[in-house]
Amino acid sequence: MSGSKEAPVRVCDAHCDTLFSLLTSPDRSNDVTLERLKAGGVSVQTMAMYVGAAADIDTIGRRFDGMLQIFERLKEEGWHQLDDPALAKADDPAVMLSIEGCEVFARGLGTIEEYRRKGVRMAAVTWNHVNALGTPHCHDATTGLTAYGLDAVKEMQRLGIAVDISHLNEAGFYDILNKTHQPPMASHSCARALCDHTRNLTDRQLKDLFGAGGFVGINFFPTFLIEKGPCTIDTVIDHIDHMYGLGGEGKVGFGSDFDGIDSKPEGLDNPADFPALIERLRQRGFGQDAVRDIAGEAFIQYFSRIG
Repeated sequence: MSGSKEAPVRVCDAHCDTLFSLLTSPDRSNDVTLERLKAGGVSVQTMAMYVGAAADIDTIGRRFDGMLQIFERLKEEGWHQLDDPALAKADDPAVMLSIEGCEVFARGLGTIEEYRRKGVRMAAVTWNHVNALGTPHCHDATTGLTAYGLDAVKEMQRLGIAVDISHLNEAGFYDILNKTHQPPMASHSCARALCDHTRNLTDRQLKDLFGAGGFVGINFFPTFLIEKGPCTIDTVIDHIDHMYGLGGEGKVGFGSDFDGIDSKPEGLDNPADFPALIERLRQRGFGQDAVRDIAGEAFIQYFSRIG
């Protein structure tokens, strides 16, 4: 029997802040470049339009318009936009748009459709500011979504925008899980049991999220990965392994936060280092199917679940 060639692994990263970096620090050397995405075998790089420091809604709108203009420039330079992750190619990096902080949606539910038409496929309800939709983890754990926030989440779901709960507080998380009809995702979050930070998800949240069909992308920021000691590629894998033990098989992947973090695990400096992470997953005992899921298939399958 002749052997068949294995299909290449599709790597997906659920979060980076490169657009905001290009907007606010145009001369900075960024983690995410097209060359590094190609070197790392990245098929889908999700780029967030990040709300940034608190400001009035008109300023935020102009900031988002600026990031959209930069994104159009990137496409003129040879970057590709992707709307459906299922169409991702292993040998052709593409970018998917997201929002980090839904302040712009305070203008009305119709705004959500406007951003969907611009290509937005994911939206984090909050960053670290209370907004018209909900309350972040750093404010309190008990204030749920506003009535408008719940309507906005349902509209996102209707339009095929994945609802991102990274940065959202616990009460808001359970409002989405219990009062809407599609599972949310956490684009760049880690396990609180391994690193006790309010940005991280508790075991109860993780079990409930996985049980509902959600997804978690592991954040590479050492502050969220480890409380003391060196942070390495193995530290990232520890969080993956922990989530697998809570029902996360086929529902965990990467959410690097490249260009949004000022320190990184040893050996994970930019997207060109994804092959080292994938190889270490194999060395840690993850089988080929699990490696494919973690690398990118879990992210792709999540979008197939939400339609």
